[in-house]
Amino acid sequence: MSVELNHTIVHCRDNRESADFLAHVLGLTTGTEWGPFIPVNLANGVTLDFATVPPESITVQHYAFLISEAEFDTAFERIREQGLPYYADPHRKHPGEINHNDGGRGVYFPDPSGHGMELITRPYGGWA
Repeated sequence: MSVELNHTIVHCRDNRESADFLAHVLGLTTGTEWGPFIPVNLANGVTLDFATVPPESITVQHYAFLISEAEFDTAFERIREQGLPYYADPHRKHPGEINHNDGGRGVYFPDPSGHGMELITRPYGGWA
């Protein structure tokens, strides 16, 4: 059996807000609430299960999503429509810009709980 990531839990201040936020940006839908989790299913079968936890117990994480050029256009427009801050780099030194690393496009932006979200159209190293 090959090893695949099936799901991961994303700690957040409000599971509905965070799941709906990401689903909206990526053009996905949220799944049915199951216990303390609200899932967002990705195309490769991985589920992000959003769970509400006390804000002081949230450790900020980084989540990167590989998307097509057309999906990037749509998601980036949604980021701008919401007035979200965005950056070309994870250190937030290039605000209001996107990057063109590895011949693609990329952008970083925060989610409602402060997690670092990244959208890229080419994987690191340029493999497509």
